[in-house]
Amino acid sequence: MQSKSIRCYLTEARGGTFHKLMSDSLYSFFKENRGGIILTLLLAGASILLGSFTHFIGSSVIALLLGMLIKSTIGVQNHYNSGLNFVSKKLLRIGIILLGAGLSFSQLMSVGRYSLFVMTFTLVAAFGTGYIFGKLFGINWKLSSLISAGTGICGGSAIAALSPIIESDDSDFAYAISATFIFDVVMILLFPVLGSMMGLSDMAFGLWTGTAINDTSSVVAAGYAYSDAAGDFATIVKLTRTTAIVPVAIIFSFISAYLSKKQSGGSKKVSVKKLFPWFILWFALASVINSLGFIPHSFHDPLKEISKFTMVMALGAIGLKTDLRGMLRSGTAPMVLGFIVSTVVVVVSLAVQYMMGQI
Repeated sequence: MQSKSIRCYLTEARGGTFHKLMSDSLYSFFKENRGGIILTLLLAGASILLGSFTHFIGSSVIALLLGMLIKSTIGVQNHYNSGLNFVSKKLLRIGIILLGAGLSFSQLMSVGRYSLFVMTFTLVAAFGTGYIFGKLFGINWKLSSLISAGTGICGGSAIAALSPIIESDDSDFAYAISATFIFDVVMILLFPVLGSMMGLSDMAFGLWTGTAINDTSSVVAAGYAYSDAAGDFATIVKLTRTTAIVPVAIIFSFISAYLSKKQSGGSKKVSVKKLFPWFILWFALASVINSLGFIPHSFHDPLKEISKFTMVMALGAIGLKTDLRGMLRSGTAPMVLGFIVSTVVVVVSLAVQYMMGQI
C-alpha cells in the first residue's frame, strides 16, 4: 500500500513538473511574442474583411501593403520584432503545410497531359527569362528568383515557400509580391477581352489563365469572367501548378548550398541538411495523406481557411518589417523584370497550346 502511494506520488510529481514546465514554456513564449502575434492577427482580420469587398486583390496582398504602410508612417516598435519574426517565418511554413492538405495528386491526372506539358514550358520560360534579364538589369539573384517563382508557379505561395530557403531579405520578398500582383491586376482586365478576340474555347482559356496568371484569386476572377467552365478548368490548372513548389524548392535548396560554399571560397562547410526545405516535404506529405483519403472532405474547407489566415498573418508581418524607402531605392528594374517574365509566360503558354493544336 505504501509502495503504491509512493509510485502514485512520483507519477503525479513527474506529471506536475512536466505540466508546469510546459505551462511556463508556453507562457514565456506568448509573453515574448504576444505583441507581434496580436498585431498580425488584427491586421489579418482587417485585410480579409477588406478583401471580401474586392474580386481581384487578395487579402494576402492587402495585408502586405497595409503592413508596409503602417511601417512607413506610424512605425513599429522594437518589442514587436520577436513576434513578427515568429509569424513571418514559422507560422508562414505552417500555413504552407496546411495548404498541401487541400491538394490532391489526382488533380494532376484530372487536368490531363496538356496542362502538365504547358506548365513545364512556362516554368522553364519563367526561370530562364528571370535569370537572363535579372543579370542584364543588375538585380540580385534572390529577388529575380522570387519574381520568377511567383510568376511561374503560384504567386505569393511560391514566393513565401522559396524565400526562407534562399534566405532573401524582407524587401526582396515584398518587391517580388508587388511585381507579380501589379501584373495580375492588369491581366484580370485584359485576359477575358483577349480570349474573346482570339476565340479561345473554355478549355483553352482555362489552361491559358491557369498557367499564366499568378495569384489564385486572380485566376478565379479572370476565369469565371470568361465562363463558368473556363473558371472551373482554370482553378484546377492553378491548383496543379501549386504542386510545382515541391521540386522547385528542393532544387533551390541545393543551389543555395552551392552558392554559399562558393562565396566562402570552398572553406565553409555547408550543411544541406540544414538548408533542405523540410517543411516542403511536410507540404507534400499532407497532399499525399489527402490523396489517400485520410483527411475527411469536411475538413478541406476549414484547413484551407486556416492556411489562408496564417499566410495572411505572415504577409502582414513581412509588411510590418519592410522598409518601403529601402524598397523604393531599388528602382523600377524589379518591376520591369516582373512585367517581362509575366509577358513571356503568357506568350509561351499560348504558343505551346497552338503547337499542340489546342487553339
